[in-house]
Amino acid sequence: MTAVMQAPTDHHLTTLALDAAIAAARVILEVYARPIAAIAKADGSPVTEADAAAEAVILAMLRPTGIPVLGEESVAAGIIPVLGDRYFVVDPLDGTKEFIKRNGEFTVNIALVEHGVPVLGVVLAPATGETFIGDASGAWFCNTQPGSDPTRTRIAVTSAERLRIVASRSHGHAALAALCETLDVEADVSVGSSLKFCLLARGDAQLYPRFTPTSEWDTAAGQAVLEAAGGAVVTLDGERMRYGKGDLAFLNPYFVAASGRELAQRAAAEMTRLLAL
Repeated sequence: MTAVMQAPTDHHLTTLALDAAIAAARVILEVYARPIAAIAKADGSPVTEADAAAEAVILAMLRPTGIPVLGEESVAAGIIPVLGDRYFVVDPLDGTKEFIKRNGEFTVNIALVEHGVPVLGVVLAPATGETFIGDASGAWFCNTQPGSDPTRTRIAVTSAERLRIVASRSHGHAALAALCETLDVEADVSVGSSLKFCLLARGDAQLYPRFTPTSEWDTAAGQAVLEAAGGAVVTLDGERMRYGKGDLAFLNPYFVAASGRELAQRAAAEMTRLLAL
């Protein structure tokens, strides 16, 4: 599989994003270790003290770069900087519901977007230390928990005669079961948060169709990792998913992530057909 060409990225920015994600993970685990109190945001989604604390750590570490930051909690507070052609996108705690359930399937997400596409991404799961990195050098996996082997291993998408899907046919959109039948999906390997993109990037699955709303901070880092691993993320028109949709409150359209562009476009066309029924 040939990776989508990423724009050249200063490797120092990749290191900085990784360090910021590790620092945020420490703050998150401090909250995770004690009783968790959650409140509902205006859109009804839950938020905890870990969300705001982790974003504050990340913002402080990224600030010296002078690059604008689009952060989930900042946006919720009405703080939206002028973004320009190059900016960071941050979700300090993706999978807050999983965090509250204490199932470990939550992540820190930091991406760099250039000219509307994510060119650098770090996805870190604080509970396990599993960390996925994607930039112009490729896609990598390592474990950043203290005491673990920090060696980076290159990862890449895989093809399969029968597909594995990162979604639940029993709890997903009504059209999901039909999509699985049409594309001859063999198994579900569902997981929470942006780890869905990472399972595709590591070759554990080949398809992630999204029939429900997401925001740009939910997907930017995962898209960068998957594309660096040779995968693709397209909207239902078959085009690469892009960023900077301030006029749409930074909401993404429905999309499909896949182990390759041909599969992504085929699934997008089928999703379009099923949604029209």
